[in-house]
Amino acid sequence: MDPHRTERVSEALRVELAQIIGFELADPRLAIVDVNDVRMAPHLRHAQVLVTLAGDERAQRAAMGALDHARPYLRHQLARRLNLRKIPELHFELDPAPGATERVDLLLKRAKKLGRSTENQP
Repeated sequence: MDPHRTERVSEALRVELAQIIGFELADPRLAIVDVNDVRMAPHLRHAQVLVTLAGDERAQRAAMGALDHARPYLRHQLARRLNLRKIPELHFELDPAPGATERVDLLLKRAKKLGRSTENQP
């Protein structure tokens, strides 16, 4: 399978899932859910959806249960919105490193600043 197609499909799934979960589902348990990333299997049959959950452990378990319960509805909505032959099975998991991308960006900015300041010194 073309890796660029896999990337495009995973990004389209991430955008649509964030939209549906964030704005269209009325379940209050899902108010604390952020969709961070979608990782597709090479054959596009399974999608690992990485989410970040706010709140305590009990609220997080409730949110994961709500996501599991909403899985058929989410797949149906994705089928209506995306032009895919088959909609992948969704597997929701907690993101092991929430905020890692923001941390990397911050470290890169600091490195650039340090590089500039040392270039100006004799």
